[in-house]
Amino acid sequence: MSGAATTTPGTIPEFKQVMGHPRPLWMLFMTEFWERFAFYGIRWALVLYMVAEFYQGSGEGEAPSSRIYGAYLALVYAAAIFGGYIADRILGYQRSILLGAAIMAVGLFMIAYPDQTMFKIGLATVITGNGMFKPNISAMVGKLYAPEDQRRDSGFTLFYMGINSGAFIAPILTGWFSDKLFGTDAMPNYKVVFIASGVGMLISLVWFWFGRRQLGGIGRPLEGGASKLRVLYVLLASLVAIPCYYFLLAIDASTLQWVLSAMFVGLCVLILVEGFREGKVARDKAIAMLLIFLFNVLFWCFFEQAGSSFNFLAQNIVNRDFGGWIFPVGWFQSVNSLAIITVAPVLAWLWIKMGRNNPSIPRKFGLGIIFNGLAFLLLMFALSSLVDDAGKVPFWTLFMVYVIQSVGELCLSPIGLSMTTKLAPVKLVGFAMGGWFLSTGIGNNLSGIFASHVSGETGMTVASAHAGYTQGFWILIIGGVALFLIAPLIQKLMHGVK
Repeated sequence: MSGAATTTPGTIPEFKQVMGHPRPLWMLFMTEFWERFAFYGIRWALVLYMVAEFYQGSGEGEAPSSRIYGAYLALVYAAAIFGGYIADRILGYQRSILLGAAIMAVGLFMIAYPDQTMFKIGLATVITGNGMFKPNISAMVGKLYAPEDQRRDSGFTLFYMGINSGAFIAPILTGWFSDKLFGTDAMPNYKVVFIASGVGMLISLVWFWFGRRQLGGIGRPLEGGASKLRVLYVLLASLVAIPCYYFLLAIDASTLQWVLSAMFVGLCVLILVEGFREGKVARDKAIAMLLIFLFNVLFWCFFEQAGSSFNFLAQNIVNRDFGGWIFPVGWFQSVNSLAIITVAPVLAWLWIKMGRNNPSIPRKFGLGIIFNGLAFLLLMFALSSLVDDAGKVPFWTLFMVYVIQSVGELCLSPIGLSMTTKLAPVKLVGFAMGGWFLSTGIGNNLSGIFASHVSGETGMTVASAHAGYTQGFWILIIGGVALFLIAPLIQKLMHGVK
């Protein structure tokens, strides 16, 4: 560190610069890398494991497994609201991240136990831990830069590449463990996937534990909040939260949607109240942020088919045979991350190159939704015109669906993280970051409901997939065009934030 770190709220220590950015960015990059390794390591396997273990491989298990998966993802992101509040008001960001990482690691090891009740308790434990980890490490990236620092968006893009580096490696490694090393293509060993992910989470915990000294005063508890008793109280509250999340996983996904919607309304009210307190500009920024949150729901509802219906599509309808060597289903999950890592620098360069013609934040969101819709258009074409005599579609079609969706994700997701730190009321940045993840979570729960619709009662068929993905295409295109048209109004509410 060059310069003395300070714990005075609102000030930024003089960090040593590494590759043009504050040194702690790279520590947070690797912490998030391993957390995302753990998270994405299990993502591809969950629905396939549930069908194989709890429904004996029957297609009838696809719909309920998709709904549980959607509910799990929804609650992971919804829990970020509480995690953001805990960091803002009780523990500080550093302690919240450490406690969340430890709890998440325990949950990952629990889901490896072959019992349906223990599996759901393990998922509930992962939800609890991730809720304290995910929003706070993202918020800390924003705290490394002054609001007017031009490197801010670039820093978030680099951080997002850390996310996707972990997400790229995890499915390849865990898919190889499952299908080739400890199992076979016909009998994958999904349990080893969960164990490997748990090990990755422990690495993330240790990395942050030793690396947090670089942060100086960033993320430490507010004055008077350093008592270790607070950590104990939050841990006890987490133990209470686990059965609550278990209950929410067990209820019908439609009922859960009402619960999540009520949470979102409450969040909007609290953010708007704080915005009004801070004045007209803060109020308008809060309104703009919340409007974009609504369109974020739409994007993730269909993007997150990657972890549910696209897995069943890959397993049952995509031709994965390369001369006797079967491409593992889990490896499709790495296509998204590979595309992100490859395209992100190009897109970042393009935004700079466009200069004054650079699309506004709302229009970038609109482009993200439209690209998502184009991916579904390709699926419509493949399922209507490219099905062979064996009822399979070509490998390249699903591969390119992930690539096209990734371009849409780059237009939306990293910019959304940065946008939230810029538009949120000053006192509720962590809470607002939780709101960003809650809107993602609502979309994810809807994704499970939509995926169950695509699979139907007896499992996915070419006809059911074509009908469902056609519906998804029209919803996305209409939503994306609508956001593109109202973008100038939203931009005006943002008062110059770019």
